[in-house]
Amino acid sequence: MKILITGDEGFVGTNFKKHLDSKRNSITGIDIKSGVDVRDFFAKDDTKFDVVIHLAAIVGGRATIEGNPLAVAADLAIDADLFQWALRTRPNHIVYFSSSAAYPIYLQRAEYKQRLKEWDINLDHIRTPDFTYGWAKLSGEMLASYARAEGLKVSVLRPFSGYGSDQNLDYPFPSFIKRGKEKSDPFDVWGRGTQVRDFIHIEDVVRATFEAITNDVTVANLCTGRATSFIELAELVMMQAGYLAPIRTNPKAPVGVAYRVGDPNKMLGFYEPRISLEEGIARAFAGA
Repeated sequence: MKILITGDEGFVGTNFKKHLDSKRNSITGIDIKSGVDVRDFFAKDDTKFDVVIHLAAIVGGRATIEGNPLAVAADLAIDADLFQWALRTRPNHIVYFSSSAAYPIYLQRAEYKQRLKEWDINLDHIRTPDFTYGWAKLSGEMLASYARAEGLKVSVLRPFSGYGSDQNLDYPFPSFIKRGKEKSDPFDVWGRGTQVRDFIHIEDVVRATFEAITNDVTVANLCTGRATSFIELAELVMMQAGYLAPIRTNPKAPVGVAYRVGDPNKMLGFYEPRISLEEGIARAFAGA
């Protein structure tokens, strides 16, 4: 197959390339890190691809999302150019990576303890998502719906807190692993540590994506449904490191919503995650 991966030098993109057999597939990667702006590619390229995996976006961690919202707004232009290019070149299948940040923040309160379901996003009745990153992803999902109306196959996938050994330190999981390896004492956690996330290993994200393509999935969460607080994550990391230290919280640090956990039932219809959080932590310590 001829496969295009935008944002192929990022955390998710590099893991897609690890998974794909380059001898059986022709893989084109576009990334600003390699000196090519994907918007320039979309403006000039007329190649018809079998599969497009669209990952190109300005993300960063929570500090970037909250601290530089206008930079993240560039994602609006990237996604608009993607779908204009797709209408011109007609790829066989597009995977649009949305985000759990697209879900309404009012549903993500600690007192609700609600698993977010795909239909909690209603494009005909928009509720406020998580900062400009969430707004950009909602806009991308709207464009995806228009592209489907034009006859294109588009799968919208909403990954929750993807993690892995080679992730940037802007994100919680690799930062916690680093502290665990250093046996940090005390163990620092942003916020009060009670904020909850749904961690899914990057290998499961990649495998689930290809199953979604095979099954022509329109929209689905990529998640486990397991609720893990940052304090619990810190404790699991310290257990793997073989020590226990006091946890020092920082209530003034940016933390995002209180409770973000996905409902995996739709995903379980085509893929079941294989890697538990404990195994993922052990792999990270082993550098795997």
